[in-house]
Amino acid sequence: MARRIAIIGAGVSGLSSIKCCLEEGLEPTCFERTQDIGGLWRFEEKPEDERASIYRSVVINTSKEMMCFSDYPIPADFPNYMHNSKIMEYFRMYADAFDLLKHIRFQTTVCSVKKRPDFSTSGQWEVVTESAGKQESSIFDGVMVCSGHHTFPHLPLECFPGIEHFRGRYLHSREYKSPQSFAGQRVVVIGLGNSGGDLAVEISQVAKQVFLSTRRGGWILNRVGNNGYPTDVVIYTRFNLAIKQFCTYSIMNFWLEKKLNSRFNHEMYGLKPRHRPLSQHPMVNDDLPNRIISGRVLVKANVTGFTETAVLFEDGTREEDIDVVIFATGYSFAFPFLEDSIRVVKNKVSLYRHVFPPQLEKPTLAFIGLIQPLGAIMPISELQGRWATQVFQGLKTLPTESEMQAEITRTRTEMEHRYVESQRHTIQVDYMEYMEELADLVGVRPRLLRLALTDPRLALEMYFGPCTPLQYRLEGRGKWEGARLAILGQGERIIKPLQTRSLSPDGPSTSGVTLLKVGLAVAILAFILVYM
Repeated sequence: MARRIAIIGAGVSGLSSIKCCLEEGLEPTCFERTQDIGGLWRFEEKPEDERASIYRSVVINTSKEMMCFSDYPIPADFPNYMHNSKIMEYFRMYADAFDLLKHIRFQTTVCSVKKRPDFSTSGQWEVVTESAGKQESSIFDGVMVCSGHHTFPHLPLECFPGIEHFRGRYLHSREYKSPQSFAGQRVVVIGLGNSGGDLAVEISQVAKQVFLSTRRGGWILNRVGNNGYPTDVVIYTRFNLAIKQFCTYSIMNFWLEKKLNSRFNHEMYGLKPRHRPLSQHPMVNDDLPNRIISGRVLVKANVTGFTETAVLFEDGTREEDIDVVIFATGYSFAFPFLEDSIRVVKNKVSLYRHVFPPQLEKPTLAFIGLIQPLGAIMPISELQGRWATQVFQGLKTLPTESEMQAEITRTRTEMEHRYVESQRHTIQVDYMEYMEELADLVGVRPRLLRLALTDPRLALEMYFGPCTPLQYRLEGRGKWEGARLAILGQGERIIKPLQTRSLSPDGPSTSGVTLLKVGLAVAILAFILVYM
């Protein structure tokens, strides 16, 4: 009989985990406490408790080619950066294409996940669920936790003296849905993460004045990169990764600072932090500099306290007659249904390769999507799921507990040295490096040198073009026959949604530039083949 796997949550990680189980011959049952799929990306005016919630206007920060599932490209006519409604449309297409919905039990809450008495030999779990007021207990051979890390709003009111006397309204960014209710008001947004920047920009369209408070400043990235291409498509290439191996963090930080300041001087705009760009999760926002230069958003220092009507700042200034304060202060995560099987302390959790608890006698519990990447989370969750299901099936084995603990300690030490101390820097990963690491574990990392001899066109696209998830379906378990054509067509899919106006055929030609790039690519590839 197929091994039974419980999957907790039907968001992006849950959906891909169902498919990974089916690919490996496992029998998945997904428990979703709400009535629909999508998790974080399903917008609702009044979301359920303990579920991440977005605002109506949210557009994703990663482009479609970098965020797609590895064997199901996003349609060519979809925009490169999708509105949340388009993301949900894609998720539904994915679920229908692979017939995933029949494996989901909606409106079913997982109450507890406990080891069976014979866990040390069986690795089995007892999962207690509740639906329509009735509890049910079931036995599973493995559990995949896909509930994410945007679970509990972090609202540190104890850090803001006088907030109890403030007569205005205050709320966490999770409660924000649209800007209309802030029309004509003076609004303070606390926090310079992606949510804080988005809210400040959007509310400033209708508010009397918006103040954006930041504790330590930040570096702002654009969605639109070189020559109008999506930034992540430009950055995440194997060629750039190879260059990165020869650069120190100091060199990379210097280059990034120069690049980011060429768009606008962060110091002049009051945003420059004391830390370097690679020491903090960046904010992606195309509009914030425009709102600052037009005076609609005023950047302020850290908030130190409140009076009945005013907000006090670290630099000694104050703003009077404040109507609303929005805390864009992030989230905490926890897994109360797991009881003693995992411990979360200050948003820190010990997981081998961010997936497996090292202390269990049997590796039958996996966390999928519990990471904060500098890139798209969807393909990472999928690769984690492919690895976890292979481990469940006994096709892959884990190191000893001591070896896993040593790796966890090394990773955590590197993270602490690199990033400024913050609760959102506890589960950080670098997108490409982590994807390659997972691909090695799954056995699907493409062999470029062999491809260069057998399929040079594909090898060139994979080395100098974006490192999209499609590359991890070319070989190994789960190989997809359509991967090659999908990779060669990714450039066309990037351009297609932008071509909504016909241009004159005698317009500027790019053939010379293309030939130059091809020539350079051939020369570099030849060098690699000869000398490496």
